[in-house]
Amino acid sequence: MSRYRTRSWRAFDPAAAAVVFTPGVSVRILGLDPGSRRTGFGVIECRGAELVAIAHGCLNVTAAAPMARLRLILEGLQALIAAHRPVEVAVERVFVSRNVDSALKLGQARGAALCAVPAGTPVFEYAPRAIKLAVVGSGAAEKFQVAHMIRTLLGLTERPGADAADALAAAVCHAHARRLAMLAQQADTPRVRQVTR
Repeated sequence: MSRYRTRSWRAFDPAAAAVVFTPGVSVRILGLDPGSRRTGFGVIECRGAELVAIAHGCLNVTAAAPMARLRLILEGLQALIAAHRPVEVAVERVFVSRNVDSALKLGQARGAALCAVPAGTPVFEYAPRAIKLAVVGSGAAEKFQVAHMIRTLLGLTERPGADAADALAAAVCHAHARRLAMLAQQADTPRVRQVTR
């Protein structure tokens, strides 16, 4: 664990989310797993405690020239957002490894993906370990474990691809986080106690 609490993936700041969560309202969430060659996406709908998969897949831009990939990611996600109209977006935070070139390309793809999100749509970031912990129960889970749990949690007929599973996992992680925030808001609401004489 990091020496500094704010640098830890376990850190939780309730004041960070400026969104007011309303119980009983159906909410559509878009999960994104940005990549320079393959960008996974997953759209789920929260109906109370029930999570329903609406769409999932992958934008495969491997065949395009490196500079054209960013535009394809942007346009593909813009079309996806226009079709499904998510209210909130959950994205996996960039994991920086020792390869600076890979991190730079991933950052560019992530920027293109986030530019596709319409103005005013809240975007929430989650560390990869936090997503795995929320879905599998272990921050060190393997990709096939994440895909298996996503299939089970959302009742999918077949296991999704790795990129789509990661995107759906980000959306499910956010669904759990927003449900906890809702419960915390309800707990903070003062209750009127009736006094009978």
